[in-house]
Amino acid sequence: MTSSDIYDVAVVGYGPVGATAANLPGKQGLRVLVIERDPDVYGRARAISTDEEVMRIWQSVGLADALQQDMLPDRPLHFVGADGVPFIDLKITPRGCGHPPQQFLYQPAVDRVLRDGVARFTNVDVLLEHECLRIFPVNDPEGDHVEALLADLRTDTLKRVRASYVIAADGGSSPTRGQLGIGYAGRTYTERWVVIDTKVLKEWEAHDRLRFHCNPSRPTVDCPTPLGHHRWEYPARTDEEERDLLCDNEIWKVLGDQGITPEHVEILRAVMYSHHVRVADRWRVGRVFLAGDAAHAMPPWIGQGMSSGVRDAANLCWKLAAVLKGQAPQSLLDSYQVERQPHVTEVTRRACLVGRIITERNNVVAAVRNRIGRAVNRVPGLAARLEKQMWIPEARYQAGFLGAGNDSVVGWQIPQPWVNHDGTRARLDDVIAGSWAVLHVGPRPTGAQAWIALGAKAIGITEPTLVGWLRRRGATSVVVRPDGFVYAAADFGQSLPQPTGMIQSATSRVGVPA
Repeated sequence: MTSSDIYDVAVVGYGPVGATAANLPGKQGLRVLVIERDPDVYGRARAISTDEEVMRIWQSVGLADALQQDMLPDRPLHFVGADGVPFIDLKITPRGCGHPPQQFLYQPAVDRVLRDGVARFTNVDVLLEHECLRIFPVNDPEGDHVEALLADLRTDTLKRVRASYVIAADGGSSPTRGQLGIGYAGRTYTERWVVIDTKVLKEWEAHDRLRFHCNPSRPTVDCPTPLGHHRWEYPARTDEEERDLLCDNEIWKVLGDQGITPEHVEILRAVMYSHHVRVADRWRVGRVFLAGDAAHAMPPWIGQGMSSGVRDAANLCWKLAAVLKGQAPQSLLDSYQVERQPHVTEVTRRACLVGRIITERNNVVAAVRNRIGRAVNRVPGLAARLEKQMWIPEARYQAGFLGAGNDSVVGWQIPQPWVNHDGTRARLDDVIAGSWAVLHVGPRPTGAQAWIALGAKAIGITEPTLVGWLRRRGATSVVVRPDGFVYAAADFGQSLPQPTGMIQSATSRVGVPA
């Protein structure tokens, strides 16, 4: 083996999380290897929605606009009673990331775009039909790589590769997690769920909105997906057999209750699965990191399984790039789980809450639920407050790689308005371009020059939305990390923290996840 066999990052798994984890360091110029056992994109649609923060991540690798073409943005969300009448009517409120707040997707199409993105980079190698049999972490503190034993499934041969770091995005059953002996604590719901993917032949009323049919006798999720597809999901009763539920006659009985006939859709596939709530004990062993379902699994009720994994990749990859380029010590990587796990925990809690609302089987409790929901809808502004509490939590880190400043701004993701830059209109992230940046209102603050000397961009802000966001949080200048989260902040007349103590002051705030 020669030095040319050593990659900076090896990614195990090539779903949306793995493909994102290949695009991000690929754009940074790092040598990346992707290892995937399947020969092509997985044909069954699994993830069905995403959000504005994830689109912002995909924007950072230049793929948001291409992905957007095959997505359905801004669809209404209804919780519907057994009588077919909505008792909660929500519209997801945007949070200023510069993209629609929620979009429905067709996962095979997303996978294609992300893989086409990877193909842009000559520094990224992709090994399809290869299985990672074993990863050998180097326990020596001075070790600078790990080795992976791969099986070429086409030729039935073995090979070894080396990488400085490994990202295991190989799913909930993650062989990598098992090899490393990492526990995966939590529970699996006893209910089995039927998932029906269909091709739309003729549109019907309400075909273009997400509806949670909260019928105690048969709760059902009714979801539009782009490119002429539609999905239904519903739980199996304890006395129902899988072979019966998956046959066309039984499927048409369920769809027929909603007025859907073979005139409207063609059934493409029907499968059954169980919901899981699980979290890996550790997301890192030495130079190997878990991401996505390999690190955590959650129910699908608010559509955040895939999105949470993409957030993992974004958090981890800029840190790996900084360490590999000698811009930060390895201790920076200790902040990965510390930052990501609290958000994953809260997303999972909210997903379970929404699931309880949908699947309530007691008719009396369901009637009370419906009455309360309708009362909420009648009060102006209350539905928006409900959405804020039960849907996707805002992007914020409360501990981790953070510096000094007001907690009302430090650790939060900066909004992304459109700004005027060099005479053109551009999204803020495209102006910052994944670097450290000092954003300031008014004159350049004291202390900014030290950041500029290290390569940070200094950008004066006049855009009203962002100015207002900063001032409401008691800041007129912020230091923004490459992932768009505020590292440090200062108000008018205060000096920005100096970068000479950046690593030490940041790692001192890294705690141990609960």
